[in-house]
Amino acid sequence: MPTSKINFRDYEVNIICNPCLKNSYIRINPDDTITVKTPYRSNSFALAFLEEKRAWVEKQMQKNAMQEKLEINLEDEILLFGERYSIDASEAEFLRKKLHRLKISSHEKIMKCYDIFYKEQAREYLTKRTEYFASIMKLKYKDLKFRKMKSRWGSCSSLGVLTFNSELMKLEKRLVDYVVVHELAHLVHMNHSKNFHALVDVYIKDSKEVRKRLKAVRIAT
Repeated sequence: MPTSKINFRDYEVNIICNPCLKNSYIRINPDDTITVKTPYRSNSFALAFLEEKRAWVEKQMQKNAMQEKLEINLEDEILLFGERYSIDASEAEFLRKKLHRLKISSHEKIMKCYDIFYKEQAREYLTKRTEYFASIMKLKYKDLKFRKMKSRWGSCSSLGVLTFNSELMKLEKRLVDYVVVHELAHLVHMNHSKNFHALVDVYIKDSKEVRKRLKAVRIAT
């Protein structure tokens, strides 16, 4: 598909032309760039479209600025439960060994090592926390899965399979517990009704405030 770049009010805009689209769409990216998908090839149309949606674009940019970013200096540190540790710390031993085994160091391979590290951390920690809360909530789940996700912290299927985002290991433990209880509560209520939130409230103190804090964290991309 044809692509081009333009600037809009000091923002870099990537324009993707797809003739199969019926409408035009704007996406605000985590790095504060903008993507416009449109059936039209005209850059002037994209600029006019952005100008029309300027208030919405600025609102989304403000949200981006307010979000907490889970960024770290690769090969120098890790982020674990809201705390930053040196790559030389005991908490990073598993990752450090994997990085040392790399014969050719590239960004992609380094990121893969980090992803494996967080997935292993998630498997160990979240299994215990899920078992703990499932016990006191008197609930049973079918299976646990762990993977890096771009758009959610966790999910619960109708079959009782809980899937957790391995990026959760970067968050404070109280936020992690909220996600665990949130997904377990879906075993009872497959929605976000008042009854669902009431159930979460029983096990997470100040759940509304915790939920607000969680929304302010930028998820992995």
